[in-house]
Amino acid sequence: MKGHITITEGALAALIGLTAHEIPGVVGMSPANIRDGLRKILGKAQASEGVTIKKDSNGQYSADLYVIVAFGVNIPIVARNIEEKVKDFVKRNAGIELAGVTVHAVGVSHA
Repeated sequence: MKGHITITEGALAALIGLTAHEIPGVVGMSPANIRDGLRKILGKAQASEGVTIKKDSNGQYSADLYVIVAFGVNIPIVARNIEEKVKDFVKRNAGIELAGVTVHAVGVSHA
């Protein structure tokens, strides 16, 4: 019996968002667009908040993450850790090799 498994971009974004939250130095995610911002205002934050997924003409996915980091952390190191862990986690758990991960540090918090 053969079947087909489809992982939606929404599910992929949620996996990536949840993975990013586990990185030391990440305080939270920032809305990546107006729709995410409205969801947050309405109290409907989702695991995919702060993550945008792009699919290129070759069918490869890349991700942009908009993160808020803790005050005093080394932002480039935190960003590299996010990139490495997200790529590894998505490959191991979804079978998808991301073409790229771009981390945008959009805020710093004392939290």
